[in-house]
Amino acid sequence: MASAITSWSEDNFSCSICLDVFNRPVSTPCGHNFCRTCITKFWDDQVQYKCPVCNELFHTRPDLRVNTLLSEMVDQFRRSVRVKEQPCVEPADVPCDVCTGTQLKAVKSCLMCFTSYCHTHLEPHQRVSGLKKHRLVEPMDRLEDRMCKKHERLLELFCQTDQVCVCQFCTDGDHRSHPVVPLKEEYEVKTAQLGKIESEVQQMIQERKRKIQEIKDTVGRSKADADREIADGEQVLTALISCVEKQRDDFNQTVKEKLKSTEKQAEGLIKELEQEIEDLTNRSSEVKQLTHTEDHLHFLQTFTSLKNPPHTRDWTTVEVRPPSYVGTLRRSLDQLEETLSMEMKKLRDAAELKRVQQYKVDVTLDLDTANLYLILSEDRKQVHHGGVEKELPDTPKRFTRYLCVLTRQSFSSGRFYFEVQVKDKTAWMLGVARESINRKGHIIFTPEKGYWTIIFNKDKLVFKDNPAVRLPLRAELQRVGVFVDYDEGLVSFYDVEARVHIYSATGCTFSEPLYPFLGPGPYDYERGNSAPLIISPVSQTD
Repeated sequence: MASAITSWSEDNFSCSICLDVFNRPVSTPCGHNFCRTCITKFWDDQVQYKCPVCNELFHTRPDLRVNTLLSEMVDQFRRSVRVKEQPCVEPADVPCDVCTGTQLKAVKSCLMCFTSYCHTHLEPHQRVSGLKKHRLVEPMDRLEDRMCKKHERLLELFCQTDQVCVCQFCTDGDHRSHPVVPLKEEYEVKTAQLGKIESEVQQMIQERKRKIQEIKDTVGRSKADADREIADGEQVLTALISCVEKQRDDFNQTVKEKLKSTEKQAEGLIKELEQEIEDLTNRSSEVKQLTHTEDHLHFLQTFTSLKNPPHTRDWTTVEVRPPSYVGTLRRSLDQLEETLSMEMKKLRDAAELKRVQQYKVDVTLDLDTANLYLILSEDRKQVHHGGVEKELPDTPKRFTRYLCVLTRQSFSSGRFYFEVQVKDKTAWMLGVARESINRKGHIIFTPEKGYWTIIFNKDKLVFKDNPAVRLPLRAELQRVGVFVDYDEGLVSFYDVEARVHIYSATGCTFSEPLYPFLGPGPYDYERGNSAPLIISPVSQTD
């Protein structure tokens, strides 16, 4: 049967209305076969229901059913026909809606039939006069979605008011007064907007990538800070443990020495008692021997030496007192507490200095602010009193009465740290000052007036405040570190060589730029003070 079918031509399986191979063939009561869609549309346009082939008239519209046998024969015929010159459909292509089995690539879509056709199935639209009037366009996928649901016409226009695609008939109805343009024109407008949107999207992507990197960097810094903190903590706690262990050994040694002293005293007394016992035992033997003698002369001569006992100590008042340990542990703990307090402060200061040193900044002195008696080095890192007033213009930035100078760099946020060598100087001042400070005439160097400074003069170190704060001097200062946390309102000073915290001004209010501030002090003919203040490179202490 299959071989017989393959010998038939396409005309044997063609619908007499569309002249194409049957698609869901149905039979009329008169025995003729048509595509279900074709005969349905044919009768929709007729007043009377008749057969298109034999013109037999039906009084009522026939109830059409699929011709099962013919459908199977059509399917076998389609499978048997090979169209080698036509390519099979690729994933990106529009498939032919008529092909069964292996679908071929569509070459046109019909806007009247709502169907896409390959070369073979397009042939009736090129041959039959009625089908030639149909509008053919380039293949379109999902053709039904491109049609107006209301008018069953192609969506060719774009309503700019409602921002929707419409057909030609829509412009006579709901969109009558709306501006409409061809799809291509709106496409070009939207394409241009798409470029802007793409640019904005890419910018947003880059911003988020930067934020991701920022978060990663923060995590990285946090990890580094955590590692550094653990290392510092390990160092501090190890040192504290060593202090505790040393105090424990000292305590044990104290208790053992007390016990040893008691044992030595007891041993001495026991030896002395044993010697007296030995002496008394010897005397007892002599007495017993004398008791048995009958030599009257010998007895009397010996009795005199025996009647008095040998010299011995009065042991009634002698005793060995056990050592008292009351207060030993308390004194040991008090000493431990004092030692730990000193060690903790030392270690804490050292760790704190190490942390603030990471905020080091490179600053240079500003010649335009320097008092005329001051001499600045060529690299603007050193300043000292020159003894002679220079002839330079008096600018608003320049200090006129006091031997002071500011740096060129200022800071309005965050944290910064710098170090200044003060070695071999007998007087100096050092700190930070706000931009609006008074630089002319008499100056009060207090935070209220915009100065946060420590001043050294005649072996005294003070933080200038109202009242001034006297600071301890442990040894000769050689280098001073200055740390500022602008946002936290903190100014701290450190003895860098001793790795000791000197003083912190807390709760400060900063509302304008801060400048590092140096004052080398006047030259002292008796004590010198000719050495410069030197802004030194910061190297982190271990």
